[in-house]
Amino acid sequence: MSVEEQDKIILIDKPTGWTSFDVVKKIRNCLGIRKVGHAGTLDPLATGLLILCTGKKTKEINEIQEMEKEYVGEFTLGQITDSFDLETPVKFVSDCKNVTPDSVVETAKKFVGTVNQVPPAFSAIKIEGKRAYLKARKGEKQSIQPRKVTLYSFEILKIEIPLIAFKVICSKGTYIRSLANDFGNEIGAGAYLSRLKRTRIGTYNLEDAATIEQICLQ
Repeated sequence: MSVEEQDKIILIDKPTGWTSFDVVKKIRNCLGIRKVGHAGTLDPLATGLLILCTGKKTKEINEIQEMEKEYVGEFTLGQITDSFDLETPVKFVSDCKNVTPDSVVETAKKFVGTVNQVPPAFSAIKIEGKRAYLKARKGEKQSIQPRKVTLYSFEILKIEIPLIAFKVICSKGTYIRSLANDFGNEIGAGAYLSRLKRTRIGTYNLEDAATIEQICLQ
């Protein structure tokens, strides 16, 4: 493989169950390229667009990470989890009898704009030099500081209580799991993120992505 062929931006449609590093390792091995990085982590249970940069294109990772992100997914109301998704067991909170379609739409409006958001304890951010999820999985308490993130839009696509389908366009650093938890708290019923797909990063779209198998068979 020539040097030029190693300098690529690769759009991957990440399957559920894979970490972003799993994908990087697989592509590195199957293409025989040493220098591979990803431009924005996707949680293992999330699917959709993961951008890999190889060779000299890794210099563009920071620029890509700064681009706005688009997600579609689903919240489940009336239940919560410690991880804010299905990584940890579900706990029943509410029967949602006081939740109405109007209240769902009005609650979503409250999150549009710049807000302070606390990342999940089960996340890859570093606290005192260690990944937060490592402490969380041991049951250790930790203090995670809020950060400012921006939701450019928060559209409710479908309401079939307890399931709420949505589309979000947001800034770098936004945790949709935290949004699910905060949404549930605000509406008074609890919620966790039950499904998530990233559909766009800046000008890069999921519809132009390939599966891991397609890339490795090239």
